[in-house]
Amino acid sequence: MKRPHLIAAVCVLFLVGISAYGQQGDVAFGVSTIIAPSASTDANGNVFPSLTGGAYPVFSGDVIFFKHQLGFGGDVAWKGSRGSFQGFPYRPIFYDFNAVWVAPGAKHVTPELAAGIGAESVRFYQNFITCGFTSCTNYTSSNHFMAHFGAGLRLYVKGNFFVRPEAHLYLVHNNVEFSSGRATRLGLSIGYTFRPPQ
Repeated sequence: MKRPHLIAAVCVLFLVGISAYGQQGDVAFGVSTIIAPSASTDANGNVFPSLTGGAYPVFSGDVIFFKHQLGFGGDVAWKGSRGSFQGFPYRPIFYDFNAVWVAPGAKHVTPELAAGIGAESVRFYQNFITCGFTSCTNYTSSNHFMAHFGAGLRLYVKGNFFVRPEAHLYLVHNNVEFSSGRATRLGLSIGYTFRPPQ
């Protein structure tokens, strides 16, 4: 899971740099879970599991640059433990890039909305290592394009630190490994807002 940590580190450095140039930036870390339609079986007896359940660590960040209300952001969420797909261990990873709108709220409460695109990457783990041109791995990935819609409510508890209950809808194209291409992520994040100098 080195890539999500690398993405998070790059986002933090980017946001610190942006805030120095008069823009607002936010970073957050949280935990979520997934709710999706239940498992299903096709006419041939093939079982398609549900994406429901599990704890998903999440890193997110955004930059708000237009009238302190509109900007862009992204997040990455991955299942903390491996699931079992027809006897094979697997881990889904969701990542997306969004347009972000931050409502002009009260001093301690700020609603936010996000919409964008991304991908679901499902890693299927093996008992052997496969080496390619750039690296060696013990998994193969199945990647699917997705649309993302999210909403959250930033509750500023002290200074620039906030707690954010949030909900996200993923619409995954051709999600053939699971019972549905629709999944809802519900969670709570703790974050910090980098505000420009007044």
